[in-house]
Amino acid sequence: MDYRRFNDVCYIRMDRGDEIVATILEVCKSENIRSATFSGIGGCGDAEIGVLDDVTGAFETRRFEGLLELVSIMGNVICDDEDGLHLHAHALFSYHEDGEPRTASGHLKSSTVRYTAEVELRPVIGGVIGRRLSPETGTGFWEF
Repeated sequence: MDYRRFNDVCYIRMDRGDEIVATILEVCKSENIRSATFSGIGGCGDAEIGVLDDVTGAFETRRFEGLLELVSIMGNVICDDEDGLHLHAHALFSYHEDGEPRTASGHLKSSTVRYTAEVELRPVIGGVIGRRLSPETGTGFWEF
């Protein structure tokens, strides 16, 4: 992984073997970024994607392996109640299965870079966004 900060934006290049979620959080910690949004693209070798079941409140997760084209990742990093960082990301991957093109999308739990990933990380300027847990859903939402 390598990154550069130009003005207020960090441009992150991830290399083979880098885990995307961990790398974004690593840059946030290194740059003392407590709230941010991000987007990016890349080529990955695996991904764990979850979809929330709003009846049970549990995430149904599925793991994908092989050549996965990261068509889009977007999300945010915010502070949780303990002043730690919490990353919330959605991703869309394309891949081939049985010779047919397929897509997979949802909450990105983890993904390992196969070739490269390029992410633009945009810190929140002039404030910090917190995280409030919803008793109704058990999930976290922005708190200002």
